[in-house]
Formats: sequence, C-alpha cells, structure tokens
Amino acid sequence: MIFYWIFLILIAALAYVMGSLSTLRIASLFIYHRDLRRLGRGNTWFSNFRRIYGMGGIVTLFAIEIIKDLLPVLIGGWILGIKEQAVLGRAFAGFCLVLGRLWPVFNRFKGSYASLCIAVTAFCVRPSIGAISLFMFVLLLGVKRYMSLATFVETITFVALSMVLVDESIVMTLCILTGLLVIVKLVPNFGRLLRGEEEKLSFVEDISYKFDQKF
Repeated sequence: MIFYWIFLILIAALAYVMGSLSTLRIASLFIYHRDLRRLGRGNTWFSNFRRIYGMGGIVTLFAIEIIKDLLPVLIGGWILGIKEQAVLGRAFAGFCLVLGRLWPVFNRFKGSYASLCIAVTAFCVRPSIGAISLFMFVLLLGVKRYMSLATFVETITFVALSMVLVDESIVMTLCILTGLLVIVKLVPNFGRLLRGEEEKLSFVEDISYKFDQKF
C-alpha cells in the first residue's frame, strides 16, 4: 500500500509541475530565443504571444503544449500500469495537470485556459471522448471565437461523455472533478461574456504591439 501512495505522489508532483510550466515562455525562449515578458505588452498571456509570433507561432505553441501535457499523463498511466490501473493513472495525472495549468505555482497561481490539457486527458482516458470534446472545442472556437466559451463547451462535453462511457467509478469521478476545476476557473469569464467584454480570438496577425511603448 505504501508503494501505491508513493506512486500517486510521484504522479501528482510531476503532472502538477508540468502543468505549471508556461508553454508560452518555453516556446518563446527555446524556439524563438526571446523573452516574451520583454515583448509587446510585456506579459506571458496567449494574446501577447499571438501578437508577436502570429499563426506560425501558435502552431509551434500547440505542438509544444501537446507534448508537454502528454508526457506526464502517459507516465502516470505507465506508473499505475504496474498495478494494472493504467487508465486510473492517466486520469489522475490529467487531474493534477489541469490543476497546475489553472493555478500554476510558478506564476503566483494565476493560470490560463486548460483547453489542451482537457483534450489530452480525455484522449488518454478514452480516445472517443477526446475526439468529440476536441471537435466541440474547435467548432465553438471557429464559430464564436471565444476561447473561454469553447473551453467551457469542451469541458461540459468531456464530463458528460465520461459519465456515460467510463465504466470505472473512480476514473469517472476524477474526470468530473477535472471538469469542475475548469468550470470554476471560467466563472469570471461568464460575466465578461454577458457584458460583451470578453476578447475574441483573432486569426489576423496583429502588429499593433510595434507601436507600444514597450516592445
């Protein structure tokens, strides 16, 4: 039993730390060799990254994000796979990964959307759930262009399908809790959506940062 708890602690620590790492800064520093905090609006948010690096940068960012999110989830499955509970290991790692993305220890617990974390976790728990959840995210993002709304619909889809398709009660519970974390984080966005203040995702390259005082 003690080894089982050690496994859980290892999975939790790895997944949370990986989730806490800023993919935006990793891509900016190691791919483009520039500090995002010294560019554009001087922050490490997605909108600033998109302003600086455009759509090409977003493709690179998503590739890094998928790899970064996939590693701890697969490792979690491999570790608990020793106890023949690989799916549970992946679901638990996904929960901790999303926790780190939403409340990252390296950024004063101020996180961002966990859209890809949810998709990766869903795929690793059950590919069909991941495919449908990701489809809903892309559909809403393309139609409405609100990242928060697309993430919310993706999360609701993930939770609903987990309740229907996942047989193991503890895995299903972890999926529901993971979804609730995201929904709680999105509560402030709902108010901005109702007031019409939520920022839309633009697919047009923005060069306005070049006129900012700090760039």
